[in-house]
Amino acid sequence: MLKPSQRLLSIDAFRALTMLTMIFVNDVSGVKNIPEWIDHVKAQDDGMGFADTVFPAFLFIVGLSIPFAIGKRISKQDSFFSIESHILLRSLAMIVMGFFHVNLESYSAAAVIPYALWELLITIGFFLVWLDYPPDMKAARKYTLTGAGIVLLGLLAALYKGGSAEDPHWMQPSWWGILGIIGWAYLVSATLYLVVKGRFAAITAILGLFLLINILTHAGILHVDIPIIGDASSVSLIVAGAVISSLYTLLDKKGKQGAVLPVFLGLGILAIIAGFVLRPYTEGISKIRSTPAWVFICSGISILVFTAMIWLVDIKGKMNWFKAIRPAGTSTLTCYLIPYLLYSLLMLAGFHFPAWLSEGMTGLLRSVAIAFLVILLVGWMEKKKIRLKI
Repeated sequence: MLKPSQRLLSIDAFRALTMLTMIFVNDVSGVKNIPEWIDHVKAQDDGMGFADTVFPAFLFIVGLSIPFAIGKRISKQDSFFSIESHILLRSLAMIVMGFFHVNLESYSAAAVIPYALWELLITIGFFLVWLDYPPDMKAARKYTLTGAGIVLLGLLAALYKGGSAEDPHWMQPSWWGILGIIGWAYLVSATLYLVVKGRFAAITAILGLFLLINILTHAGILHVDIPIIGDASSVSLIVAGAVISSLYTLLDKKGKQGAVLPVFLGLGILAIIAGFVLRPYTEGISKIRSTPAWVFICSGISILVFTAMIWLVDIKGKMNWFKAIRPAGTSTLTCYLIPYLLYSLLMLAGFHFPAWLSEGMTGLLRSVAIAFLVILLVGWMEKKKIRLKI
C-alpha cells in the first residue's frame, strides 16, 4: 500500500529532477555546436527538443502539488478568503519576479545602472522580500528587511531603461517570463480548484474545457483572446497535474493502489498518441506557439516520468537516490534564482568561459556541472536556513 506520507516524496523527486534539467537547459542555451535534439526548436518549426519538455514538466508539477497544498487547507476548513489570499500572494510573487526578469531582455546599455548590476540587485531584492525568515526573528527586523527589499525593487524599477537610444521605454510585459507564466496559470488553476473544492469530476471537466480551448484556438476555429489564460496551454498543463495527483489519491483511498501504475502508464501513452493525432490539424508541435500537440505530448511525458517516480520513490522507497539533488525539490525557487545571482557576479567580474567550455561536449559538461553546483550551493544555503518561500 502506498503510504500517504510518501506521496509528496515522489513529487519532490520529480520536481528536483525537473529543476536540475531546467538549470542545465538554461545554461546550455549559451553553448554552441551541441546536438539539435537537446536545444529548443525554433518557433516556425514543427517539432520539439529535450529543452522544450522541461518547462511544461514544471507546470505539470505545480499542478501535482495543488491537491496536496490547497486540499490540505480545505480539509482544515480554512475560509475561502484565507485560502484565496494565499493563492493570490503566491501568484503575485511569481508574476512580479517574472515581470522583472522579462525586462532584462530589453535592458538598455544607456541605462543608469549596468545590466549585470541591475540583475544582481533585483535578485537581492527578491531574496529580501521573499526569504523564509526564521520564526524566532524579531518582527521589527523581518519587516525592515522585507521593506528594504520592496524599496530596492521600487528604486530599480524607477531607474529602469529599456529599448534603443532612439526608442527607449520603461518596464513592460512583452511577455511574463517563466515565473510570470507560472504565476498567472497557478492563479487560475488553484482558484478553480478551490471553487470546486477539489472535486475530481469538476477538475477533470475544467481540464477538458481548457484543452478544448487550446485545440480550437490552434485549429483556427476560436478567435477570442481570453484574458489571463490566452490559448489555455499553461493552465491545461497545471490542471493536468492536478487531475493526475487527485486520481492518485482517489485510487489510494479506494484501496486500488495496484491500479495506479497501469492506469497512469495508459494515460501517459494515450496523451502522447493524442498529441501526434492532433499534430497535423493544430499547427504541428511547437513550444513557442504552445500548440495542442506539444501540450498533450509533454503532458504524456510528464505522466510517465511521474509514474516512474511513484514506482521508484513511493513503492520502492529509493528517495535516497535523489539525495544529491533533493534541494532542487525542496528549495526550487531558490535554485531557479541562484543562476541569475551567479551570472551577474561573473559579468561584473569580467569573467567569460573559455571557448573550449562554450561549445560541443565540453560545453555540455560545463552546463551539467553548473546545474549540480547550483544545487549543491542551495543545499548548503538550506542548512543555513537561507531559502525563499512564497
